[in-house]
Amino acid sequence: MERVQALFDGLWQDYTARLCPSAAKVHQLLEEGAPLLNDHIALRTFALPKVGLDRLAAPFIAIGYEPKGEYEFKAKKLFARHFEHPNPDAPKVFISELLVGQCSSELQLAVRSLVDQVDEDALNDPAFLYGGRLWDIDFDTYKKLAAESEYAGWLSAHGFGANHFTVSVNQLSTLDTVKGVNDLLRQSGFAINESGGEVKGSPEVCLEQSSTMADKVNVVFSDSEQTIPGGFYEFAKRYPLADGSLYQGFVEASADKIFESTDQ
Repeated sequence: MERVQALFDGLWQDYTARLCPSAAKVHQLLEEGAPLLNDHIALRTFALPKVGLDRLAAPFIAIGYEPKGEYEFKAKKLFARHFEHPNPDAPKVFISELLVGQCSSELQLAVRSLVDQVDEDALNDPAFLYGGRLWDIDFDTYKKLAAESEYAGWLSAHGFGANHFTVSVNQLSTLDTVKGVNDLLRQSGFAINESGGEVKGSPEVCLEQSSTMADKVNVVFSDSEQTIPGGFYEFAKRYPLADGSLYQGFVEASADKIFESTDQ
């Protein structure tokens, strides 16, 4: 687990420093004398050979992770897969990719020009997973990408890093519902993602999820510095299957709405 911990430490440090500084306040609200249990992280990428889903998955597979469920988000032109480690204490990993070939020719050309700038050698070090943007981009290109695909805009601006971490509500003792977590966060000034309802999923599908709306963070583009949506924090409660074990997968309809936590 040392290698797992080291990789997640790097992801966490980048996430809290660059993408979601408000995570520290979430911890102050929810920690009950023990560290919060991280249910999963999510990573975004483009479905192009150099930087596709498999490329991001490789460092996790090298430390014992195994591919599990597959998910499609047709309206958003996304494909995703989640990975689990044999040690149940290790967080799950949810990796999605934008199916660039299904997008407009303008988006395809813009994204390919970004990915062409990536130094292949940089991808050999697992630290690229939290290395941020490996290309230059101007603000106008970001705006054009975001107009067609919020996902493409976010990824083009931020590059590689954890889009979100996820608090396991199952671990909490004073709060035992996702709605209860939402209420506490609202009282403390957080905006909750209400797309598809503030609690996505249900006990019937064995998973309930919610999330904050993304922090607004400063990003340096090649021609200016701008404030745009960064990362957010998710909250998940898992329910038992018929055999008594907790459900470990994801629900497409719910995940689809969680993606919208980074909408403008």
